[in-house]
Amino acid sequence: MIPEKIGFIGLGLIGGSIAKTIHRIYPDIQLIAYDTDDAALAMALEERVIASACQGLTEEFSSCRYLFLCTPVQKNLGFLRKLEGLVGKESILTDVGSVKTSIHQAVVGTSLAPHFIGGHPMAGSEKSGYQNATPYLLENAYYILTPTQEASPGCAEEFRAFIASLGAIPIVLDYTEHDFVTASISHLPHILASSLVNLVKGLDNSSQIMKRVAAGGFRDITRIASSSPVMWQQICLTNQAQILRLLESFIASLEQTKAEIASLDEAYLFDFFQSAKDYRDSLPLTGSGPIPKVYELYCDMVDEAGGIAALATILGTNQISIKNIGIIHNREFEDGVLHIEFYQESALKDAIALLRKYHYTVYER
Repeated sequence: MIPEKIGFIGLGLIGGSIAKTIHRIYPDIQLIAYDTDDAALAMALEERVIASACQGLTEEFSSCRYLFLCTPVQKNLGFLRKLEGLVGKESILTDVGSVKTSIHQAVVGTSLAPHFIGGHPMAGSEKSGYQNATPYLLENAYYILTPTQEASPGCAEEFRAFIASLGAIPIVLDYTEHDFVTASISHLPHILASSLVNLVKGLDNSSQIMKRVAAGGFRDITRIASSSPVMWQQICLTNQAQILRLLESFIASLEQTKAEIASLDEAYLFDFFQSAKDYRDSLPLTGSGPIPKVYELYCDMVDEAGGIAALATILGTNQISIKNIGIIHNREFEDGVLHIEFYQESALKDAIALLRKYHYTVYER
């Protein structure tokens, strides 16, 4: 079943990307949206992604088959109270938050419970806002669905099929399981990345030598620390129990590793790194998880005038857009002199083939 009308409350990176994806695949579906950012609504109207920009939670939303809540987690909770009595009898209400327990607990016992199917598209970017939304963000990305017990199996299957039609990979989970999984593979890593960056910042001297040489591997493992502070503040506040549980486990693991380093336990240290390497190397390369994927390559280049310009010209004349480019000065754990980042996987693949054709030595991750 293809809906005639879909509504969005919040039109930032995720809401905007879902709207753009729907418009790309189903241009005849009428999309309406409300956002406090008038510029985002104006841009979406100009691009003809949405048909109507609402000035609030008006009656226009009651006729939507699907209604996406795409604001920060705690703001979504505030909107729930306003949506009671507004959600139509045939409507499916969903969200895109990365924490599910709080919103599921909020809909229990309300008129919204039979309509609610929690959603979490495991895709994103360090950037935010509608201006960074893309119609391909959901492509091959896992999309977790957490229907309430009151939601009918028929509606849950209909919505699952719709999400799959957008190019995503839907997975149905219990909401408590979802929160533990995402706390393990997304929330804890973000906290660790930010903690490590703040640690180095605090240890650096007035000449900022650490900041100067912090490239390559350090930038890679702390990249996600550039994500939205507001979003991660709210995630910590709403998934507190699971995050604290995992932090306790991680602290215990660090204490054990600290003790083994102090005792110079060679066997433990080798097994520690070997076990991590084996598990990390076994992770699937396909599919998108909660931490945004980077499309990047490294290549060797002689330090001579015009070298970077020549390479950029080769890519540009073949319609390959570069997101970021720069020389890696700290290559202790890196191959290649030049680091190039792209917006899409297809651009990365095309660039690798093209540069090798021109006899550049290219290193893939």
